[in-house]
Amino acid sequence: MENKKIVVGNMKMNLTASEIDNYIKEIDKYDYNEQVVFCPSYIYLPSFVGKGYRCGAQNIASYELGAYTGEVSARQVSSMKIDYTIIGHSERRNYFNETDEIIRTKITLALKENLKVILCIGETLEQRDALKTYEVLKRQLTSALKGLDKFQGIIIAYEPIWAIGTGKTPTNQDIEDTISFIKKIINDICGQELKVLYGGSVNDENITKLNTIKNVDGYLVGGACTSAERFNKIIEVVVNQ
Repeated sequence: MENKKIVVGNMKMNLTASEIDNYIKEIDKYDYNEQVVFCPSYIYLPSFVGKGYRCGAQNIASYELGAYTGEVSARQVSSMKIDYTIIGHSERRNYFNETDEIIRTKITLALKENLKVILCIGETLEQRDALKTYEVLKRQLTSALKGLDKFQGIIIAYEPIWAIGTGKTPTNQDIEDTISFIKKIINDICGQELKVLYGGSVNDENITKLNTIKNVDGYLVGGACTSAERFNKIIEVVVNQ
């Protein structure tokens, strides 16, 4: 498996058109490569793609095509020369009631269109306190991956829900142990190695410490990626450390 870590910036529903213009002017100063993936809102994707940046959609529809107002299909995303899509983010699961079945459907559609999938999994604070973290992660992985006919292009992003946007992160040892468990379950399901990223309040202040975890293959960054300066600091650590 390729050793290079990747850094994915999930910009969520942030930044206006003028702010995006300024953001791109800032990142144009830096030398980004295939290790960095920008995931802005759908409407801003052409601005990044046009500059040659590697990009991902924050979500895709669970339908192939048709009369689904407001949705964007895997085929449409792929046709724009976009490489990745995030699927199963906790905000999609929680706010939009996306089930394990819907997430699996989206993965199938994405792979059909040769999109690389960033599959998000993670436990709530209640599940963690009840010592059900591994049970939850195993269920999410099994539901999403079991029975697929190909796995190349799937990346797992472990994001403990209780750490997203809270400023809280698990200890390095907790992250390392959990990612080891995730990789074991993946191997049990498909007999392959897949990249596993860590996400959840990753920022320019804690990245140096997080980046010492041996089995992490990269990072999914939320709020900190909406600042070009802060995101670049994160990238520099991951790429150069």
